[in-house]
Amino acid sequence: MTAPSDGGHRAYRDVVLYRRLLADARPYRRHLVGVFVVSLLAAPLALLSPVPLKIAVDSVIGSHELPGWLDAILPGFATSSDVALLLAVAGLLVVIEALTQLQVVADEMLRTYTGERLQLDLRARLFGRLQRLSLAYHDTRGTADAGYRVQYDALSIRSVAVDGLIPFATSALTVVAMLYVTATIDRTLALVTLVVAPVLGVLTWAYRRRLRARHREVKRLESSAFAVVEEVMTSLRVVKAFGQEHREEGRFVERSVEGMRARLRVALIDGTFGLLIAVVTALGAGAVLFVGVRRVDAGHMTLGELLLVMGYLSQLYKPMQTISKKVTSLQSALASAERAFSVLDEAPDVPERAQARPLRRARGAVEFRDVSFAYGADAPALQAVSFVAAPGARVGLQGTTGAGKTTLVSLLMRFYDPTSGAILLDGLDLRDYRLADLRDQFAIVLQEPVLFSTSVAENIGYARPGASFDDIVAAARAAHAHEFISRLSAGYDTPVGERGMRLSGGERQRISLARAFLKDAPVLILDEPTSSVDGRTEALIFDAMERLVRGRTTFTIAHRLTTLDACDLRLEVEGGRVRRLPPAMPSAPQGARRWPRLGARAARAR
Repeated sequence: MTAPSDGGHRAYRDVVLYRRLLADARPYRRHLVGVFVVSLLAAPLALLSPVPLKIAVDSVIGSHELPGWLDAILPGFATSSDVALLLAVAGLLVVIEALTQLQVVADEMLRTYTGERLQLDLRARLFGRLQRLSLAYHDTRGTADAGYRVQYDALSIRSVAVDGLIPFATSALTVVAMLYVTATIDRTLALVTLVVAPVLGVLTWAYRRRLRARHREVKRLESSAFAVVEEVMTSLRVVKAFGQEHREEGRFVERSVEGMRARLRVALIDGTFGLLIAVVTALGAGAVLFVGVRRVDAGHMTLGELLLVMGYLSQLYKPMQTISKKVTSLQSALASAERAFSVLDEAPDVPERAQARPLRRARGAVEFRDVSFAYGADAPALQAVSFVAAPGARVGLQGTTGAGKTTLVSLLMRFYDPTSGAILLDGLDLRDYRLADLRDQFAIVLQEPVLFSTSVAENIGYARPGASFDDIVAAARAAHAHEFISRLSAGYDTPVGERGMRLSGGERQRISLARAFLKDAPVLILDEPTSSVDGRTEALIFDAMERLVRGRTTFTIAHRLTTLDACDLRLEVEGGRVRRLPPAMPSAPQGARRWPRLGARAARAR
């Protein structure tokens, strides 16, 4: 394995890729053996297919005796005359063809089932891994690239294990069987047939590397075009508002044309390789025909035997071509496998320690000790941040856009780890806790609420899987959401649409608050939750938040200082540094403060 290459994936040696793909396929080894056995049946059926023609020429038209095995299985009336024998030969042809088609159907069904299970398992592993990778990874690579790898690169395991190695192995056995049978008829022709094998091997080796590099480029460009579609569809309102449909269509076409050109280059290389393989095998067939006719003239073999050998020759060269083409066609699958395994091998930026401690419910004491953080080689996003928040305290974060407020709470939830310093929860470094237990201590309400394309109840219940319907309704009531939910067409079963777009901004925000109520976490993060709603809705949200924050350590992000008047600790974040602001209401006891101007607005809302 080498270092990461351009395009966001590592380059692996073929033997490493094959070994890992086969290891992933091991749970389905019985299915793969079944596919292999059914595929092997194609070889004897292929051996039988020219036999009726040989018998018709030698024993019906000519005067040669029937082969002993056929004479033994045919009843006496079938060999009593030439017409009866011809009918028996025709019947044998029908039986062989029927068995061949049954083998094809069974092979296709087994291949499809096994392949679907294999790629589903790899897709699930990729999806799970991508969810667990840090935000820094996704910030760099983008969500469209992740989607492409799950949806398309995961097909590599099926392409290799089912559609690649099994046909390769069965073709190799077919070649051996055909050579053996040909040698029993005439050794000279068998040797002439083998002359093309070294030439095919050299051509295959020469084209393999060229195709792998081209397929890598195709995958990168296809992922790039996929990114345009994903980006536009998730920002369609902005595109329409600015009338940029033609511009985005042009951007998609431009990316797609680059991919088309790359695929054309692959097709040209693949077509050239196929042409060379066809020419080599045709030269081999011509040599066999030339030598065979001379041997028939010399009396060393019959015309029927020559026809039988020529029939086997097509069955022999076809798997030889399959072997050569599989080696090259597998380069696309191996390029996808590289991309898939590079995700699975990605080292997490937020690793969990081997002896991480469990955490049931935190008290909520938070401390930042000289914390600094940088997203990359650029200027630090946070520098030497230190403060202490007691359990149940309200912490306000104020600052301009890009000052570092969101970065600070992202570090608190351990979406990233500090570059230096430490963040403590209840006196222990966040890195000492189990990651899942740590994240379970937080509830978050964002400026732009995130809803999933499911029902209202499922969106609220997302905070606590297994919550009862009564608990969901209670959370909705606490967030002042029950009233509008009850008026929806299907109540709590109403689909909210993609990203919740069937609801208004205020309705989405109240569902987000209900989700936070249901989770009942000891630490709460509020990121400008009322910045984009009207006054009446803001009053309802403030009233809900006032009850939500009670007894919880709360971090509130705001641009307006007045929004943070109720906070016990007010911090100004600017240029990555944090400055403590004086309290706005020094006389009010902790826990007794309320959000600004709440009373009048709430009264009007009621």
